[in-house]
Amino acid sequence: MNSYYQNLYNKKFSHIYIEESLLNHPKTNEIIAKFPDARIIHINHYKDVFCRSRQNFYMQKQSPKLILANNRNNLIYEGAPVCQNFGNQHFYYTSCAMNCLYDCEYCYLQGMYPSANIVLFINIEDVFAQVEELLMKHPVYLCISYDTDLLALEGILGYVRRWIEFAQLHPDLTIEIRTKSANFAAIKDLTPSKNVVLAWTLSPNEVVSNYEHKTPSLNTRLKSILEAIGCGYLVRLCFDPLIYVQNFEEVYDNFIKTVFTTIPCEQLYDVSVGVFRVSVDYLKRMRKQRPHSAVIQYPYEQTAGVSHYGHEQSNRMISYLCDLLAQYIPKDKIFCWRDEEEGSLK
Repeated sequence: MNSYYQNLYNKKFSHIYIEESLLNHPKTNEIIAKFPDARIIHINHYKDVFCRSRQNFYMQKQSPKLILANNRNNLIYEGAPVCQNFGNQHFYYTSCAMNCLYDCEYCYLQGMYPSANIVLFINIEDVFAQVEELLMKHPVYLCISYDTDLLALEGILGYVRRWIEFAQLHPDLTIEIRTKSANFAAIKDLTPSKNVVLAWTLSPNEVVSNYEHKTPSLNTRLKSILEAIGCGYLVRLCFDPLIYVQNFEEVYDNFIKTVFTTIPCEQLYDVSVGVFRVSVDYLKRMRKQRPHSAVIQYPYEQTAGVSHYGHEQSNRMISYLCDLLAQYIPKDKIFCWRDEEEGSLK
């Protein structure tokens, strides 16, 4: 979108919708103090705004609003089959926020949610309580940043700090914080924990520039990763999703060389690899939002309700990346998602 049309929109977070039960909450006051020019609108329930009919996700992305809410649903979910569990038996995820500051064309959130506005759930203590209940039964591996990018939101919400401090009190809990941000400085002062994994999603410059709008550049992410490693954090690199582009092998070969020219491979916790895959229903809605997006309009195949590149092409892409990574990383530290012919997704 060119600058002329962009200027027709309100500024980002020009409006903040707040559930009435949260009007006097300390976290609410902390957040609205960061946006002194925002118009404050009281609402009964976040879904009254977030789930309205006939919203346009793409247009809202140009000027998203904040919605402060209580999460009244189940707060902890079992990990989905399309997500990697890294060998953890008790694999869960939670959402302290809905939607993301970034605007990646291939992001499944635009097919999952009716709105691009960002919902921030204020009742994090309730999530902590549910995690503690699970920990009474067994160890827990918890992904806290799947349906958003919490580290990118840290300046507004401050939840990454809260989660790291919580994990330090619970040795049987391991948390993964997935991100594309370059915002490690926001948590640099914290003591690193051996049960906290910072997981950066990385893509070639050709994918970042064409499809990962508003995200930090590859080089900026690499600098943040290097800083995190230097501070003693466990760092995972996520080459997921792989996006099929022209000259795929050359592009990704140069990409991997760039990554490991900067990052000391022997100091990484592990790496993961997976191709683009998304629910068939989500993809239908994504295509309506972005009719001119090459990555969304690609002629994907369908298996068991999931759209993907096809078994042969998907596994060829994954095998190529895994072979490249094996030049730098021990094979037992490379976790690869595979597309199975029989339809089971791993």
